[in-house]
Amino acid sequence: MSHINSNIEAVPTNIITGFLGVGKTSAIIHLLSNKPKNERWAILVNEFGEIGVDGSLFEGQHSKDQGVFIREVPGGCMCCASGLPMQIALNQLLALAKPDRLLIEPTGLGHPKEVLEVLSSDHYKDVLSLQKTLTLVDARKLSDKRYSTHDTFIQQIALADVVVGNKLDLYENEEKNRLTDFVKQHGQSQAKVTFTQHGKIALSQLKGATATLFSKSHHHHYNNEKKPTISESPIPKCGFIKATNEGDGFKSVGWRFSPEKIFNRQKLLTFLTGIQAERMKAVFITNAGIFGYNLTEDALTEVELDDCFESRIEIISDSLDGSLETQLMDCVAN
Repeated sequence: MSHINSNIEAVPTNIITGFLGVGKTSAIIHLLSNKPKNERWAILVNEFGEIGVDGSLFEGQHSKDQGVFIREVPGGCMCCASGLPMQIALNQLLALAKPDRLLIEPTGLGHPKEVLEVLSSDHYKDVLSLQKTLTLVDARKLSDKRYSTHDTFIQQIALADVVVGNKLDLYENEEKNRLTDFVKQHGQSQAKVTFTQHGKIALSQLKGATATLFSKSHHHHYNNEKKPTISESPIPKCGFIKATNEGDGFKSVGWRFSPEKIFNRQKLLTFLTGIQAERMKAVFITNAGIFGYNLTEDALTEVELDDCFESRIEIISDSLDGSLETQLMDCVAN
């Protein structure tokens, strides 16, 4: 296991969690845009899918030259899946970044309790200073039992110091009140409920000690051996590699493409707009530039990126269309 530099002490650390499609990535990008210029921030991002897209989305908008360091752990709960143990990824990130703040984004289907247990272990007691845990919620989802009765969704509420009702522009006062009542029922007594839109969270929301602490970690699903993942494996001669995952009632499918494969932007937009899924994230090298894509039930967004080393896409749904690969390959321009 990579060791932590001995001069790294009491790094302010926040977990930013929330269910699929609630806007965690947008919130972190907003926070990064308001980061003090003299500070170095580290982001450890965890994804349900095996391919890993968030790292490319972050790096395409924020670079090490701007004091932003990214590490990605794809393949499900970062404590117990993907063959890339959380401690190894975190230690390497801390050693590289020597950050003034650490943000951790677990997958929307991950286990924030276990993440907190690892961060609260003796191994990190002098290295990290655990501050507020923020849980983003789309209050409209509380009327859907797939969310309101899901163990992970409830756990995300239960561990939050601050519950952020995101996408406020899309729902009514009745839904705001329903979220406040849900937090009273399932959350900590001192949990604060705030509302925002487009992931706009003030830096002040990050500050202050978390009320949820563990004396030591009892979560031992990880091991100390770093194994190759699909997100790191060489792409075969055919020019792409595919991976799938499933758990907690959801399935994912994703593809990585060699950088020589250039996509037709207009065909790609038509394909992405037609996807029926809980969540889609992608970065593509196209004939019109490099773009990042984000699809929720509300809309498809496109943002131009400074750079990416290859095209990647990840789709998460409770059921997946078997023709997705054919449709996607039809978008390749050369």
